[in-house]
Amino acid sequence: MATGMAPTPGIGVGTWAWGNQFLWNYDPQRDDATLAATFRRCLELEFRFFDTADSYGTGRFNGRSETLLGQFAMAASEQERQRLCIATKLAPFPWRLGRRGYARAFAASQARLQGQLKRVQLHWSTARYAPWQEGPLLEGLADLVQQGAVESLGLSNMGPRRLREVCHKLGERGVAIASLQVQLSLLAPEAIAPGGVAETCRELGIALVAYSPLALGLLAREPGTALPRGPRGALFRRLGPRLEPLLNLMAEIGGHRPGGLAAVALNWCRAHGAMPIPGLRSPAQVESTAAARGWTLTNEERRSLDQLALAPGPRMPANPFQSA
Repeated sequence: MATGMAPTPGIGVGTWAWGNQFLWNYDPQRDDATLAATFRRCLELEFRFFDTADSYGTGRFNGRSETLLGQFAMAASEQERQRLCIATKLAPFPWRLGRRGYARAFAASQARLQGQLKRVQLHWSTARYAPWQEGPLLEGLADLVQQGAVESLGLSNMGPRRLREVCHKLGERGVAIASLQVQLSLLAPEAIAPGGVAETCRELGIALVAYSPLALGLLAREPGTALPRGPRGALFRRLGPRLEPLLNLMAEIGGHRPGGLAAVALNWCRAHGAMPIPGLRSPAQVESTAAARGWTLTNEERRSLDQLALAPGPRMPANPFQSA
């Protein structure tokens, strides 16, 4: 559990929705100008960490998230770009093999991001289904750090045991793990449970990054708003009716503070030492998220939320590639 001794992490920006038609109904004609304004507002309000992946963007828009981030970053001033940390995740697809298995993928991401990539991340662990694949790929990513091609190395979807192994192995080469991303929210609290990976990150000095901190919007939906279309709507209909106790508590905690329900969900992650990276798609969402940085949960509020989050109840689908 969070001790309150370490500084409260900031909030980053996730860009999974940028180019995703399946879950987020992306339309370039409708959305790209808004996303450009969103990025601009992020810079104005001091958001500096942007997370993407080479697999973000569905169908013909594959890689679109990186492309948009690259375009938007190059429209910023040089001083603003220097203050950014753009991080991408490279997917360990079955055909990406060996120490140079990421060479073409890394070059393609750098091209889409127009040279603004500062942190490269393994998108998920293959330890559960192809453990022999992961080691060489990680060695290749460590090579990129040592060659100066990228500033830092991060991981994603790893549990405590595998994280320790990787940290020790790469540490022997003098390459540190900068961050670990895992799904973490009030509906996916496994990382902060006793013995969870949050404890391991604190012990090893690795920054914990919380993706899907708003549970695809379930934890930010104000009463009376329409359900989203498609697969997200199906998830809302399945889990939503069982969330009333949690949402009521969140409303009580956030009722007199800026940012609404979303701010409560984000600050719960921060209270556990994790930097949440909510998906931001409009300047209004940026402003609401910035408001969440202006306050923190009390210890009593965090404990009350923990009690509901860790009790048996509705859960987000687990990532099938999360390793132990």
